[in-house]
Order: sequence, then structure tokens, then C-alpha cells
Amino acid sequence: MNALVDRVREGGFTEVIMATNPTVEGDGTALHISNLLSDLPVSVTRLARGITTGSILEFTNKEILADAINGRQKY
Repeated sequence: MNALVDRVREGGFTEVIMATNPTVEGDGTALHISNLLSDLPVSVTRLARGITTGSILEFTNKEILADAINGRQKY
């Protein structure tokens, strides 16, 4: 993580995309890294998440459903 912060601090970046697993550990890691980068002039984003194509809604947990609703796009 220190190497990432150092590279961003050196400049040349406008965005850092968090591509961590959609788990508690992955979300925690992404949050920690975004906090480390918060004072730097970069946009910190994450990959979109939601319901997988072909999945069945009754097997979707509330976190995935919430991500899908929050990330919805105009049709």
C-alpha cells in the first residue's frame, strides 16, 4: 500500500480504481486505501457491483441488492 501511495504522490494519476473482492475484507481494504489517498489530488472509485447477469433474485443477498439499486442506470 505504501508503494501505491508513493506512486500516486509522485503524480501523473487522476484516478485510482479500487478493484477488490466484494467481501468485508475487500471493502475494508478499499476503504483503507481510499483513506490513505484522501489528501492527494486523485479521484478514488470502485468497480460497479450488483446482480450478476443470469442470476436469480431470490438468491441475492441484501448487500448485493443494495449495490445494484445504488448503481442503477437509466434504461
